Parts: sequence; C-alpha cells; structure tokens
Amino acid sequence: MAEIVPTTAFVIGKKRGAEEEEDGGAGDQWALLPKRTTVGDPVAALASARHEFGEHGGVNMSIEASATFTVMEADTMRRMFSGELGPDRDFFIYSRHFNPTVLNLSRQMAAIEGTEAAYCTASGMSAISAVLIQLCGAGGHVVASGRLYGGTHALLSHFLPYACGIRATFVDIDDLEAVRAAVIEGETKVLYVETISNPTLAVANVPRLSEIAREKGVKLVADNTFAPMVLSPARLGADVVIHSVSKFISGGADIIAGAICGPASLVNSMMDLHKGALMLMGPTMNAKVAFEISERLPHLSLRMKEHCNRALVYATRMRKMGLKVIYPGLDDHPHHSLLASLSNPGYGFGGLVCLDMVTEERANKLMHHLQNTTQFGLMAVSLGYYETLMSCSGSSTSSEMSPEERAQAGISPGLVRMSVGYSGTVEQRWSQFERALSLLHPLPKQQQQQPV
Repeated sequence: MAEIVPTTAFVIGKKRGAEEEEDGGAGDQWALLPKRTTVGDPVAALASARHEFGEHGGVNMSIEASATFTVMEADTMRRMFSGELGPDRDFFIYSRHFNPTVLNLSRQMAAIEGTEAAYCTASGMSAISAVLIQLCGAGGHVVASGRLYGGTHALLSHFLPYACGIRATFVDIDDLEAVRAAVIEGETKVLYVETISNPTLAVANVPRLSEIAREKGVKLVADNTFAPMVLSPARLGADVVIHSVSKFISGGADIIAGAICGPASLVNSMMDLHKGALMLMGPTMNAKVAFEISERLPHLSLRMKEHCNRALVYATRMRKMGLKVIYPGLDDHPHHSLLASLSNPGYGFGGLVCLDMVTEERANKLMHHLQNTTQFGLMAVSLGYYETLMSCSGSSTSSEMSPEERAQAGISPGLVRMSVGYSGTVEQRWSQFERALSLLHPLPKQQQQQPV
C-alpha cells in the first residue's frame, strides 16, 4: 500500500490593501498549494486540495471573467510587474498571466498528478509546445518515443525543427540502451514519452526512463492523456506531466484544454514576463472553461473506473471471438505486467481498445455498421467521451506520420482505435457490437482462429 502523507494547511491569500502596507520579497503564487501531498492516491490528494468558495459563500467557486485587474495605488502596478506582488497575495495583472479561476484549476491538477505546481492552457498541443520550447530553447534536442500521437510527431519532426531548430530523435523506448545512446551530451534537454501510447497502447516504463533521464541530466516529460488516475507519472519519476484535458478529464467532448504539471520553478519560468513561453505565446485558458473542468474533476475517478472496466470486458470478449485485439489489460499484451505494477489500485488498464481489422476497407466497414446499423458508437476522433468513439488511426489521428513511420510504430492500415464509453448497459452495447461484426463476412484469415 502506498504511503499516505498528511497534507498541511493552505496559506490563504491576504487581502489587497493590507498587503500593500507590508514589505516583502517576490511573491510565490504556489504558496496556495499544500506543502506536502497525499502520495500515491490522486483521489485523496484532490479531496485534500483547497476548496475555493464563491464570492458570496457559494459552494462553487466564482468565475473571474475579467481580462484585467485594478489596483488601489499607482505604485502597486510597478511592484506587480517587478514580481514583488503576485497572485499569492491576491494581486493579478492580466488573465493571460494569472487568472484566479484558472489558477484554482491548476492547483487541482497539481494535486491529482502529485506535482508541486501546474498551469492550464487552451489545448493539449499548446501545453506540449510550450513545455518543449521552454525546456529546449533554440537548437535543443529531444529524444522521443517513436510511438506518439500524430500531431505530436509532426510537431517534433517538422514544425519545431523549422520554427526554432529543435531536433528530435525517435527511438523504441522499450530498448533502454537505445534511449541512453540517443542522448547527446550538452544538446539533449528532454526525453519525451506517452505513458500509454496513442494509438498502439504501448506502456512507458517511467521509473526506468526516469533513471536514464537523471543519469543524463535531461527532463523526462510524460503525456498522460490516455491514463489520468490510472497512472501517476510524477510519482513514478517523471519531471513534467502533460494532459490534453479535452479528453478523459473533460469527459464531455465539448471543451478544448490542456495542462502542464511539474515543478513550481518550471511553471513560474513559463509565466515569466520576459522569457515565459506561456506568458508570451499566450495559449490562455478561458476562466469559464476552467470553471467547467473544475466541476468535473470530482467524478473523474468514477468515470475512469467505468471506462477501464468496460474496456477490459470488451477486449476479453473480442479476443475470445478470435479477433486481433490490443489492450494492455490482456495477459498477452507485452506490457501487461508492467502496467499492472505501475498503475494506481482500482483503475485497471485504461479506457481504450484497439481492434486490428488488417485493412482500412474492413476497418471502415466495421465502423460504418457499428455507428449506422447497430448504434454501438460514433465515428469520431478524440477520446474520453461517454459514448464509444472510433477511428481508423492510420488515416486519421496518425496520418501525419509516413507509412514507414506508422509501420515502425505498429499502426496497421486497419487499426481501429476505440475509446470505450459507459452509456447504456454492458450487455446492450456488446450485443450491438456482435451484430455489427456479423455483417462482415468473411472475417480476415487471422481472425478465423478458434476462440481462446
């Protein structure tokens, strides 16, 4: 059982006016974070985070919709811009810098991931881009997993080299010696992985990779979009954890948002008025979006458990039918034991299942029947919705990769990625899947095996 470390009390920000009469050094906006967090249990950590009440005592926090903020004395603005006064003392400049509602959501995300600080952004890609630019600078080098979301792969292989000279070497992160050998002394700044890869569901050995990162003096950055609550990368050794909050954390397929969780020193540097990637590139989260997400966090753990439970049920039944299914919860998955050893208790093996129909044509036919004939799910990209979402990865979310890169990453032309939803009953949805599959005749040869 993970050790439970009690949290300490929060420092409540002092009121403006009284603070202006006091001397003090540079403020620390993360003083509102607990000095210690609940280790190993994201639900307990979130519950221990400060609850922000509404302006008039409401049980829900107020939405601070202002873009700019007033001061009571003219000299206060100078002190704010110099860093002498900050959000920890209830002084805010402009919502592209710090916004009270967004800052509160950021504290909640830091609690969930067990990091010292966090800040939330307008999208997952903006979070990834800002972190890489901040950590690498012009001409830096990244060692990255060869199994990444297509947009991240394009960012590393095309945009960042063109825009600021940041280069990437893609490696098989299962080969720890290859990872170690790819690090260029004095040039490599980041080791970048996805905890569970998109779309092939390969699992990163975060503890071992963090050992290499420390040995080589680089930062391990882990995208945990596929596994919130399931995995806690920072507790396993990652330096920075990134999320596309649009997915499981949001849960409603109605919000675009991202999050960066890591050391306060990193987040503060990214908000620096002169050299901060977040501050100066401006991927700002809207306060109304932050409020919406904050209201969904308390039931994230419940949703994740049901996503994962149904994914395991469907994957097990698919395999018994003789289908070629990829799911780390199955004992034939190469990373089954690894994920079991790293995951937080009670969350299973993730909410995504991949079904290899071999060809794109057969994948499209199956998805057509699943959506339009039996109403099992929806043909759409993204994940984490309460309905099952399906896409053929090679021609959609991984289309930025070349055919050779997709083959090397294990993405076949007929790979169907399913983000398993939780609407309806298990048996109702499974019956819909079976009926859709029955309309495909004959099955590919490799799927005509006896049930296992």
